Amino acid sequence: MRNKTVERITRLVLLGAIAFLIWGIWQRQERKKIKVPEGIAWGNGRVEATQVDIAAKYSGRIAEVLAKEGDLVEPGQILCRMDTSELEATLEKSKAQYAKADEDAAEAAAEVVQKEASASLAEKSFARAEQLKKNKAIADQDYDEQKSRRDASAAAVDVAKAKLRSTRQAISAAEAEIKRVQSQLDEAILKSPVRGRVLYRLAEPLEVISSGGKVLTVLDLSDIYMEIFLPAQEAAAARVGAECRLVLDVAPEYAGRARVSFVSPEAQFTPKQVET
Repeated sequence: MRNKTVERITRLVLLGAIAFLIWGIWQRQERKKIKVPEGIAWGNGRVEATQVDIAAKYSGRIAEVLAKEGDLVEPGQILCRMDTSELEATLEKSKAQYAKADEDAAEAAAEVVQKEASASLAEKSFARAEQLKKNKAIADQDYDEQKSRRDASAAAVDVAKAKLRSTRQAISAAEAEIKRVQSQLDEAILKSPVRGRVLYRLAEPLEVISSGGKVLTVLDLSDIYMEIFLPAQEAAAARVGAECRLVLDVAPEYAGRARVSFVSPEAQFTPKQVET
């Protein structure tokens, strides 16, 4: 078993060495064909762009997809709508609950005012009864009735205030639910965050996708780049911000302006992707 493992590793090392040798020879041949002024480095690669996935935040059914592969899209453009029939029903229910809680709160506030007024009268009556008791001008039974009425009125005020707090909490809960549902409704409309071109259309109307499910992939046209490989000496001289020119195979008579945006701090002996 160990011998087989060593044999496999040896084969991989040999294949890597052969690939490196072939790539090096090809690079030297290409450099011989192309004559450039002293101090100018060149390389070839593939023009790429950052890919942006348009995905659903919440799971659900797709109502419509408004872009197809190859379409040019702008920032903020609506690309997909999710089915929101259940959310809209929930929103209407939450609004009804809010309206009921608001109505209950108004009634509870009016009840607090009424109970406080009754408690104030009961407190004044009891104060007079206390004065009469000091002068021994009131029967004990009448005095006790005034005291009980005062205590009952104060307790009624506390109950009314507790009811008012409860209705206000219901209002806050209904408001929070409305905001939550409205947020989900907003998230059900998928928009393009960039100016770009649709690369892939990954889902279709009536499909059910999970949270994070991708619907489209868009190429960000504001972030286009090309990765090239240079010999160590030329790579060491490259500087971020240095001006470059891009020449496409399909239009060699034109040269597009570009700049160096990144120089890898690590050497790479062979490209990660080799295409023929």
